[in-house]
Amino acid sequence: MHELREHERVQLGYLAVLAHARIVKRDAHFVICIGNKGYAASLELRKVYQVLPDKAGLRHHQIRVIDESGEDYLYPEEYFVPVRLPQAVVRAVRRATA
Repeated sequence: MHELREHERVQLGYLAVLAHARIVKRDAHFVICIGNKGYAASLELRKVYQVLPDKAGLRHHQIRVIDESGEDYLYPEEYFVPVRLPQAVVRAVRRATA
């Protein structure tokens, strides 16, 4: 992954604040990975991940996702942005991972 420029870091910080607000407010069920520093084997950039509820994690600015291992772990919330998927896509994803 390339080194981020200052304006990109600021922009990602702003997105992280917005993401936290949306994840807490809406109980987002899916997110897109936008960062994976230290977790390259576990998280793929630009991939959609399912979020599992974890209020304790949110208090520590982390969200629980099912990662590449197929297990759920807490990761920094700034690594994700929430995404609203059409219901047909949500059903298909849930069927595929059941």
